[in-house]
Amino acid sequence: MSPSNRRAVLRGLALAAAAAAVPLSARTPASALSAASHDDLSGISRGDSSGAGRVPPLRQMRGMWIASVANINWPSRAGLSAERQRAEYVGWLDLARARGLNAVFVQIRPTADAFWPSRYEPWSQYLTGVQGGDPGYDPLAFMVKETHRRGLAFHAWFNPYRVSMQDDPALLHPDHPGRRHPGWIVPYGGKLYYNPGLPEVRAFVQDAMMDAVTRYDIDGLHFDDYFYPVNTTAFDDAEAYARHGAGFPDLAAWRRENVDLLVRETQRRVRRVKPEIAWGISPSGIWRNRATDPLGSETSGGQSYDNLHADTRGWVRKGWLDYIAPQLYWYIGQSNADYAKLVPWWSGVAAGTGTQLWIGQAAYKAGAAGQPAEWSRPDELSRHLTLNEGHPEVGGDIWYNSGDVRDDRIGSISAVVDGHYTRPALPPLLPRLASGRAPGRPLVLLARRGRAGVELRVLATGREVPFLYAIFRLDRRAGAGDLDDARHLVAVVPAVRDLRWTDQAGTVGAGGAYYHVVAVDRAGRLSPPSAGRRAR
Repeated sequence: MSPSNRRAVLRGLALAAAAAAVPLSARTPASALSAASHDDLSGISRGDSSGAGRVPPLRQMRGMWIASVANINWPSRAGLSAERQRAEYVGWLDLARARGLNAVFVQIRPTADAFWPSRYEPWSQYLTGVQGGDPGYDPLAFMVKETHRRGLAFHAWFNPYRVSMQDDPALLHPDHPGRRHPGWIVPYGGKLYYNPGLPEVRAFVQDAMMDAVTRYDIDGLHFDDYFYPVNTTAFDDAEAYARHGAGFPDLAAWRRENVDLLVRETQRRVRRVKPEIAWGISPSGIWRNRATDPLGSETSGGQSYDNLHADTRGWVRKGWLDYIAPQLYWYIGQSNADYAKLVPWWSGVAAGTGTQLWIGQAAYKAGAAGQPAEWSRPDELSRHLTLNEGHPEVGGDIWYNSGDVRDDRIGSISAVVDGHYTRPALPPLLPRLASGRAPGRPLVLLARRGRAGVELRVLATGREVPFLYAIFRLDRRAGAGDLDDARHLVAVVPAVRDLRWTDQAGTVGAGGAYYHVVAVDRAGRLSPPSAGRRAR
């Protein structure tokens, strides 16, 4: 979202943060929660209906953002015990599975601090209430392990340059880099920022983030929409510009180059160290308006190219990202920024680039007080996903934020789940990884009717256990094309070496039911399907 929108959301959600401590079972429809408790690793199966005439995709990003800044989502407040923090996080994973999602984007470096024992920056104040306070465990290690145990992808969400939500450097931890290097930070708008125009700052923030990338088994490195705060000379980087801005026509061009360098250098470092993780950014949804630039969108809103010095279109066209997830936080038909016009525009930007396009969706606006009447329509978000289906470049959605996915005001999230997430979905596969070594073909050793449904036994082959199993059920052996979409996909299950799983919704007719299983690795590559096993 735009900085002004994000700030408004931060203020509103910070006031409501305590509500997040309410047990999920008290705030989420029981029918949804019963689909997947945290001890149930059976996967999500929502029956055989996938919408009249609609072919469900086999792969789709279905993510949600879990925000830690100002304790918006997790932890629900600072100072909770380690046990309570862990229990709350597991609740968010339960919610993701119950809603049919397959990924979480968790903010682990919200204000130049860390949700892991960083070698570079202090513990986050949003854990204990005191910056530098040890929470007594490693939250990032716990989160990654529990997320993967439930078959979900973990994308680590970083804010590169924000240092503090207040503007007094003396309130930072005594060992904070901003205290040790006071020339690195710039106060602006009641906050502190690292100065993006200093090469040493750019190197440092990359080092700080790569510390988590190299030490933890994450699935993605993710930036939000904050780079420079605004297009203004009140952000005092004049000295840095005088030192490093030679050869640029103006301050804006220099600032834009600084952000470009961060993006390009981060890609190189991620590819060098962890080439199989996804690297992407969720920028503000308008690059430039057409009135400003003929390549821009038919909009009249804030422009990331000019306001944040973020050339989001350029990053995609130059191949610097694995994915881009523009925050299209507007309703269909909005006069200044029409969702129905922005999706085709972004699809055109991504087409032919190899960069995945996922859409940031405004769950926080649906049914919220003070929003335009269009956001009171329970099906507004569902209509967004229906529109997306006409644009094959769109590979899925990420929901802001998890609290709104939980609250489901006016049934807007239920409408999405019931209309679009009736089948499980495998994670996206980055084109650059498609040719890598696929997992071994699994063996289905058993498929038999039991009291609770059809009991399957699946054995992994090869030295490595895959990440997931995709389980397909047909009334015959699979033929050409039968496993290319999700029409016959009944579950996506966290893999173990020797899996025993029951298809509780399975029915066995006179001719029996046939099961095929495909192994999925962490990058999303698929094995050849198992031989069909007939259950009677």
